[in-house]
Amino acid sequence: MRESIQAAGELNPLIPHVSEIILGAAVFLVLLLAIRKFVVPNFEKAFAERTAAIEGGLSAAETKQAEADAKLAELEKQLADARHEAARIREEAREQGAVIVSEMREQAQAEASRIVEHGKTQIEAERQQAVNSLRVEVGTLATTLAGRIVGESLDDDVRQGRVVERFLADLEAGTPGVN
Repeated sequence: MRESIQAAGELNPLIPHVSEIILGAAVFLVLLLAIRKFVVPNFEKAFAERTAAIEGGLSAAETKQAEADAKLAELEKQLADARHEAARIREEAREQGAVIVSEMREQAQAEASRIVEHGKTQIEAERQQAVNSLRVEVGTLATTLAGRIVGESLDDDVRQGRVVERFLADLEAGTPGVN
């Protein structure tokens, strides 16, 4: 039995043969060299391309961001300028409105003054016309009355004019003349 254990000990399946180890190592080295020569350069090339694409994308993004920031700053400046311009235009419009209102007031006051003056002139003319009309009527009545009192006809225009003038003068003085 010992022999069988010794013979079996040489053929232990857990321990590989030296030729298998050498052959396995040679195949492993060949496979390692093939991977290093054919596969690794392709991976490194893909990694380099991917790195370049990412770096290019980042630089393009940074460039686009800088352009967007510059555009935003320009638009904000234009917006601020537009706001200032709008404020200036509003202020000018307000000033022009004040000038127009002032001119309209002056025109209205001038028109009112002209209307008042015209009214005063018209009233004065109508008053003068009424005074003249009253003088004629009062003179006619006074002459007629005086003629009846005196018993003479005062048809003479000169005499009639003197009587009317004296009568009106007495009326204006506030003392009716008794002769």
